Amino acid sequence: MTQPASFPIEVRGSVAQPLGMSPARFLRDYWQKRPLLIRRAFADFQPPLQPDDLAGLACEPAVLARLIVHDEKRDRWHVNSGPLSEADFAKTPPTQWTLLVQDVDKWDTDVAALLQHFDFLPSWRVDDVMVSYAEPGGGVGAHVDQYDVFLLQGLGQRHWAINDDPMAPRAFRPDVELKQLAHFEPTHEWLLEPGDMLYLPPGVPHDGVAFGGPCMTFSIGMRAPSQAELTGDLADYIAEQLPEEWRYADPDLKPAKAAGEIDRAAIERLRAALPFAAALDDAMLRDWFGRFITRYRNAQVPAPLEKPLSETALAKQLDAGAALLRHPWARLAWSRSRSRCTLYVSGQAYPATPALAQQLCEQRTLRPSGKTGAAERALLLALVNDGHLVPRRSRRR
Repeated sequence: MTQPASFPIEVRGSVAQPLGMSPARFLRDYWQKRPLLIRRAFADFQPPLQPDDLAGLACEPAVLARLIVHDEKRDRWHVNSGPLSEADFAKTPPTQWTLLVQDVDKWDTDVAALLQHFDFLPSWRVDDVMVSYAEPGGGVGAHVDQYDVFLLQGLGQRHWAINDDPMAPRAFRPDVELKQLAHFEPTHEWLLEPGDMLYLPPGVPHDGVAFGGPCMTFSIGMRAPSQAELTGDLADYIAEQLPEEWRYADPDLKPAKAAGEIDRAAIERLRAALPFAAALDDAMLRDWFGRFITRYRNAQVPAPLEKPLSETALAKQLDAGAALLRHPWARLAWSRSRSRCTLYVSGQAYPATPALAQQLCEQRTLRPSGKTGAAERALLLALVNDGHLVPRRSRRR
């Protein structure tokens, strides 16, 4: 992807403008939008921490540290999570390894002083200063961060490659403990010297490798909680504030038209009862509630069969007159939309037909007929193998 002329991907910093531009322009044109390499962002930079001090810090029990060794011939990666010991460092090869230490600003005041250069950002947005030390060839492989990061070169040289194509593949390698990208094709490559700084917004694939000799990089990372984390914590907070006597209520309840159905009226009551349910569409609200209400106050759940039945084996039992008994701990509900129907059983969701879903909710003992279709038999098989339905052969007289 070619960078527009109005947004150069490489600039030169100065004492007056370490970002190579004013903070306002940086925030407007680059922050969370596009990467930027700033040459000499910190002129004549002297690292506030030496490699031996970093290694010593990594050996402290309370410090978050990882020692990563790459076997280049076999392309294998070994990750040793801290606390580390001197013996761990003694075993490292001459090249192809890196040490990562989180939250170094919490342990070293000189490292913490780096953060004053980023005071154009809200202080609560800044997470930590992670420091990485690497011998030649050391790195963590091509990966993606889900937060903004400023990568300040502190010692030696590091080769950085990035891909700023938003359509670049994001699949991960299944054989590596680290979340490395399975495919990485660089669109830009640089060799950073001490004082150079690379800014990357979230989601930009990148790969940094120590070049020539020992290398140390200071990574100023941002706090970027996921929507799942925000929602979960907000829900917990709201739940703590709500009185115990405020409960789901249905004084307008009418006789049920279909057993077990979560109908439109129930969804509307949920919207009234939940503080932020207005933000959820009907499908999400139905799916959440179907799973929740069939788990709610369940002391136990049925256990799946140790040896699952095959479709043929279940068909033989049903054709021989076997009945399907609902497990006493199985709780059922169902809902439908214009395009589909879903049966919920003990927190699990299964595609179903309205007729069979209603029948399963109505009857604790089910005797499928020979006219049961393939999709319905597939549902019954899944419920049997998951332990929610139990086959019982008919007694001979």
